[in-house]
Amino acid sequence: MVELTIPEEPVLGVTIVLSIILVLVLVLPFKVRVVEENLEIFFFAMGLLGVAAVYAFGIIADAGQLLDLFKKAFTTPLAIAMVGPIPIGIVQAVLLFGLVFYYYHARIYRALGLAMERMGLPLFIFIFTTILGFISSIISVIVTAVILAEVAAALNIDRARKVKYVVYACFAVGIGAALTPLGEPLSTIAVSKLNASFTYLIDILGAYIVPGILVSALMAAYTLRGVQYTASTINFTYEESVKDIVERAFRVFLFVAALEMLGAAFTPMVKWYFAQLPSWALYWINTISAVVDNATLTAAEIGPFLTEEQIRSALMSLLISGGILIPGNIPNIVAAGRLKITMKEWADVGVKFGAVMLAAYFIVIEVLNIHINLPI
Repeated sequence: MVELTIPEEPVLGVTIVLSIILVLVLVLPFKVRVVEENLEIFFFAMGLLGVAAVYAFGIIADAGQLLDLFKKAFTTPLAIAMVGPIPIGIVQAVLLFGLVFYYYHARIYRALGLAMERMGLPLFIFIFTTILGFISSIISVIVTAVILAEVAAALNIDRARKVKYVVYACFAVGIGAALTPLGEPLSTIAVSKLNASFTYLIDILGAYIVPGILVSALMAAYTLRGVQYTASTINFTYEESVKDIVERAFRVFLFVAALEMLGAAFTPMVKWYFAQLPSWALYWINTISAVVDNATLTAAEIGPFLTEEQIRSALMSLLISGGILIPGNIPNIVAAGRLKITMKEWADVGVKFGAVMLAAYFIVIEVLNIHINLPI
């Protein structure tokens, strides 16, 4: 993350401009059709605007620092995680696994169909989603997201059910990825900044993450209740071309670069208004991660100066809120791009489910003060 020269006292102009940008990214995708249909380009433009704002007010010190910020934004989508010993970025994963499904979809779909036939569709979806939720912390949320998106695309069910399934499954994957530092940037940054052990997040968050995965998977399965597996449940007619796969990878690149820029631009707001808050206030304000990169918020907020209670509240809020809207997490971006899910379609499911999850965890963590550390 590029270190910005942030004044100790809030700058009114920066606060006003960034607040306007936040309102725009929360409102326009729901109100303006051209924005809804070109969400990646819109967020990229908002990211540029945010960076321009902090540069104009001197928070980006010079042209060299501005160049470093752009370099970070444009390289993050290409080199963001390790899959075993192999470095692979979001764009490479989307492109690579998209091509794998393009060339081998018939064999993959045949195996999935056999599993669905034996288990029944709802049970298969519950088990499959649960497994994805747990392994996302091992093989990375990026790879897991592509697998989820391709399987969802192959399901020949009505669109409303498919959208609900995808949103609930992305909650499971996004929450589960935080179990280890391998899963996603948020967990990697948190462990690094706290100088913690590999199992630290499992220790303090595992007892909360596991039920989150299971509830999300259960909702995904419940969405498909009553749907019987037939020979037509899996769509063996692959509808994408190589051009479509390449274009989707490019759109993912734009989206992730945009979130990196927005995250950097909003760092002053985090320092001025978020960092000194009590854990309960931090919990609710971190719902901003529905539209702002949660890894950036983690980098700005998390540190050894926080209590374990604050760390737990901040991270759980970030993880849950990341599922509420498309920009909130990598799985959302990948799945929405593959299935052409609009912001409104996603919000119709994600906002309601996310609000219930946030309220439930708030009661457990903040109101009842139930703090469980696993003996790892």
